[in-house]
Amino acid sequence: MSEITSLGERQRKIDFGPYQAIIFGAPVHARRAPKAMRDWLKTLDGQGKKCSMFFTYGGFGVHPTHYSTREILKEQNFIVVSSAEFLGAHSFNLGGWRALGDRPNELDFKVAKDYVELTYKRFTGEDDKTLGELEKTEYTEAQLDSAETSRFKVITQLPTRGGKECSMCLDCEELCPTGAMEAESGEADKGKCIACLACVSSCPEEALKINDTSKSWPIKLDMEKVTEESIKEQKSKIYY
Repeated sequence: MSEITSLGERQRKIDFGPYQAIIFGAPVHARRAPKAMRDWLKTLDGQGKKCSMFFTYGGFGVHPTHYSTREILKEQNFIVVSSAEFLGAHSFNLGGWRALGDRPNELDFKVAKDYVELTYKRFTGEDDKTLGELEKTEYTEAQLDSAETSRFKVITQLPTRGGKECSMCLDCEELCPTGAMEAESGEADKGKCIACLACVSSCPEEALKINDTSKSWPIKLDMEKVTEESIKEQKSKIYY
């Protein structure tokens, strides 16, 4: 298994030659895999290998993540046999949202187990099918690109220590997918930060903070025409 969250890991060349199959996993950012992930995938040589995808999300806007990521993988000479989406707490909960704070739950893990079993059968050839039709979108690429920047309408204060000291474990800097976080200053570079909040969630001392996002929570619910209750009713899902 390779952890590709950090910029350094994605810059390391991976030879898929020794592997029979590969699974790619990523969070959903504005209806697609994060740009850092998409750019990295476009550097790979799939060598005709079978692969699968899975995505985690906090209850909003999944599609066309599966479709757009499969298109990239096909271009890179991978054969995509399955995909899945798993519900989990939204990253903006770190500032005050209340999106699926108790997920994943037992039902989500059951779907994950089923996904692994189905995908294994396709990897081994016991099931020789590949991934079927996936939901597309009417959004243009330009609109989807613009949606990625909308995260900053909610995260108006980028991750910061606010001048406070910490143990300098460097986790925030090492795990930042774009090289935006500088541990010494405790500030994220505005030009590089994608507001994924990996630095905030990984900080063992909870030293990094963002702005209070609680006021934008009811606005998000209204914009999406959903309620907290209806979000909780969503289920993780397998595509095959």
